[in-house]
Amino acid sequence: MKRFINRHLIAGVSMAVLVFAGCSKDYLDINSDPNRVTDDNVTPELIFTQAEQAVGALPVNGYAFLQNWMGYFSPNGDFAPNQTEQTYKIDFGFGDPLWQASYNVLFDLHQSKTKALTEGNTVLAAANMILSAKIFQELVDLYGNIPYSQAFQSETYSTPSYDDAQSVYTALLASLDSAVNYMGTAGPSSFSKADIIASGDQSKWIHFANTLRLRIAIRQSQVSGFNPADVISKIENTGGVLSDGENIAENPGYLNDVNKQSPFFASFGYDPTGIKANTSTGANNYIVSILSSSADPRLERFFQSVNGNFNANIYGDQPGLLYNGASTSYFGPGLIGNPNGDGTYTLGASQSQWIYPAFEALFLKAEAIARGWMAGDPKAAYEDAVTQSFIWLGVTDAQAAAEAYLSDPDNTNGNWDYAGSSVTDRVNFIAFQKYIANTGVDPLESYSDQRRLNFLPDGYISTNPSRVANTLPLRLLYPQSEYTTNSASVNAEGTIDAYSSKLFWEP
Repeated sequence: MKRFINRHLIAGVSMAVLVFAGCSKDYLDINSDPNRVTDDNVTPELIFTQAEQAVGALPVNGYAFLQNWMGYFSPNGDFAPNQTEQTYKIDFGFGDPLWQASYNVLFDLHQSKTKALTEGNTVLAAANMILSAKIFQELVDLYGNIPYSQAFQSETYSTPSYDDAQSVYTALLASLDSAVNYMGTAGPSSFSKADIIASGDQSKWIHFANTLRLRIAIRQSQVSGFNPADVISKIENTGGVLSDGENIAENPGYLNDVNKQSPFFASFGYDPTGIKANTSTGANNYIVSILSSSADPRLERFFQSVNGNFNANIYGDQPGLLYNGASTSYFGPGLIGNPNGDGTYTLGASQSQWIYPAFEALFLKAEAIARGWMAGDPKAAYEDAVTQSFIWLGVTDAQAAAEAYLSDPDNTNGNWDYAGSSVTDRVNFIAFQKYIANTGVDPLESYSDQRRLNFLPDGYISTNPSRVANTLPLRLLYPQSEYTTNSASVNAEGTIDAYSSKLFWEP
């Protein structure tokens, strides 16, 4: 757990303090040092801006293992396999970096919210609450019970206890209720200047909050007795979820320079000299086969061809059976920007880092309609979500290409005629298309959907002969850092097993 302002935050805000100090009429005051970062001159806006950036960057490498587990990416044959990941023999160290990184970001969001509320800036506080809800839900979806109500109160709770996962979900919905109410009030001009996600567009923030409300509800679709009516009513009465083109992404001014590139491009694109940033990973045969089977034009947006072919590896195969890095299809322009045609990329490095693309919200809405939770035509909602995926990826003539894909009578993956008539069949059909759209984008959502619905065809499981199971783990284990620094609280959770200790929403 993070209890104090970390050095990354201090480094990030120090430059801003130096810049603004030069404009102050009190810069000669010998009783204060304008160049020293203190609690007084670290404003909530300064913390918020860097926290927004961190929210976008967090999943890029933090969820990289899920890209492999979910059949999107796969190691190539140039490197020794990660046996822990490929065999699913996860231990207490496996999820430790992600846990610590998540709580680091949550701490900064908490600090910004607390300072904003002290100043009466409820709109800025609301934005912090919305981003915090996203990360807290994802922690629950990976680890189950987590420190929540006692988190970041080190003076009172030096060893924060773990809250029941379902109660955290309930608390997150209450927090989002408050955030939406706060966002409905007039915000100061400083908010739009600090906001690198929506430039102060409060309606967009409310739609994002509503999307997270719906995601929390959808995740509980298999929980006996769950009633979404109250959540759905609040969503519909406050403007609905993110709509066409209303993507949530952050960009503080990314450039094609060292340590200034967009996070995904920096990890899976090219360095500033044009050399591949990731030489160990490429396309997974599972998703390439799915895309190829329906002549899906998004294939060439997700991955690059090699001499006209899409070469992909089978996750878990031994190095001698795999394509090497030079022969494996690398990540395509839909994920890492637009190519110049000569092997160089100029736009990807400065692209905004996605946090929540609108198409994901629309797939949630389509499932809610298919379940009868919301009014509407499930086919129209589903086709809108798929079309937005085409547009987001930059498919040529995206609208027409999506229409052709969705109307193809032989396309069993996408044509609604193959969706079936039962709620279960339609929900699974929608989930499968959401899975395709999330290739390289949001593997945690796909991991959660698979654990919730078990909808994917066979073939994505690691072929490593030492794997401990033929299914994915149901969850991650608590990190070693918690057993070291918060042992009483984490040990109170008892023995946790990755395959038998289900999360509350897992059927």
